[in-house]
Amino acid sequence: MDSVVFSSIVFVFTFLPVVILAFYLAPVKLRNFVLLLASLIFYAWGEPVYIFLMLYSILFNYVMGIDISRQQEKGKTGRGSLILGVAVNLFLLGFFKYYGFAAQNLEYLLSVELPEVNLGLPIGLSFYTFQSISYLADVYRGKAGGQKSLISFGLYISMFPQLVAGPIVQYADIDAQLRKRVTSWEMFGEGTRFFIGGLAKKVLLANNLGAVFDAVSGLSSMSVLSAWVGVLAYTFQIYFDFSGYSDMAIGLGKMFGFTFKENFHFPYCARSITEFWRRWHISLGSWFREYVYIPLGGNRVGVIRNIRNLLIVWGLTGLWHGASWNFVVWGLYYGILLTAEKYIFRRVTEKIPVLGTAVTMVLVMVGWVFFFSPSLGGAVQYLSVMMGSAGVPVTDNAGMYYFLTSLGLFWISWLCSVPLPFEVMDRLWKKNGTKIVLYLFYMVLFLLSTAYLINDTYNPFLYFRF
Repeated sequence: MDSVVFSSIVFVFTFLPVVILAFYLAPVKLRNFVLLLASLIFYAWGEPVYIFLMLYSILFNYVMGIDISRQQEKGKTGRGSLILGVAVNLFLLGFFKYYGFAAQNLEYLLSVELPEVNLGLPIGLSFYTFQSISYLADVYRGKAGGQKSLISFGLYISMFPQLVAGPIVQYADIDAQLRKRVTSWEMFGEGTRFFIGGLAKKVLLANNLGAVFDAVSGLSSMSVLSAWVGVLAYTFQIYFDFSGYSDMAIGLGKMFGFTFKENFHFPYCARSITEFWRRWHISLGSWFREYVYIPLGGNRVGVIRNIRNLLIVWGLTGLWHGASWNFVVWGLYYGILLTAEKYIFRRVTEKIPVLGTAVTMVLVMVGWVFFFSPSLGGAVQYLSVMMGSAGVPVTDNAGMYYFLTSLGLFWISWLCSVPLPFEVMDRLWKKNGTKIVLYLFYMVLFLLSTAYLINDTYNPFLYFRF
């Protein structure tokens, strides 16, 4: 499984250099084929069985896209093919990801015993399924033409930079780039900076924050302080873990001439929950808005229907993240917060930005408890400790130890989650005389990250499980 991790010695020093060399030595017309082959090898190395599921997904959606285009050329809508294509994609996702969850709940409600199916979740299934649906919907709506090249379409579905953990690339945004794109040393250099920055986020910050969270979570008993230290560590860990992966994916895309949209934009600076979700996992929010929220009527309907639409979207968003009730509750938690903010509290957050940021951060941290807890009961128990329920000490030796030893890491994490240092780096980059400083800085980051990788064990990204 180590082969599908960007933050590994094998990927950085073997797989990636070989692919880059093969890509730039190949004629322009064959470069998509080189990337497709590399992507299939990349996925098959980590998921040798489920590569056949991916190949089926590629072939099926390619045929359905062509069929929709041909029907529309004949004056028909192609709606039947769209419905069939979306249904098959959702069935595959539902079977592999949600069968066990659905069976467990049906057995409980109906007192019946259903067949047990022990299947591992194919890595990246949620991501490339959503991209397949994006393709069919964009072709149906005329936002993009049906892709006639099986190689180019296969590359869109399987492209290794964003295959296993996003960002979710909508087909209309990349259609033209699949057909023709320009590569340059400047773009390659920019991609290298993105990749090294993302690698450092993951290896130097997320992995160390994860160690703090694991240590606190493993305590036999917690104080209020230790519980907050744990959730703060996880809050920064998941941000640097996922945004680090997204930065690496964006950087890898630039190395091969692709431009992917930003997936994170300093979400912990948000002054409201609405703003937070405009900055966090932007590609997922855009997908649900484009293909679920707007088709349901969006905000162009009455208040009751709009609230219904919000709750549907956020219930599905929670379920997309995992087949368990705590993820559903996590999604509905945000649906309720966004509804309340939209209709009740918007003016408060707009008038008092500092208060809005503080309240938003606390609400997000509470939400992460539902996200990382193994069950709803575990989430409620953890939250009760955070809130200082009866018998829980405010502080203890373990809490003070982890707080004091992690304080420096928390300050660095905060500094790296706000715009200021990145704005300074951008200004330095625009001045020729100071570029050498940034070259040395990125070189040091890369060497430090490599040193950590050599001594570290397998360190998968948190979003691989989704």
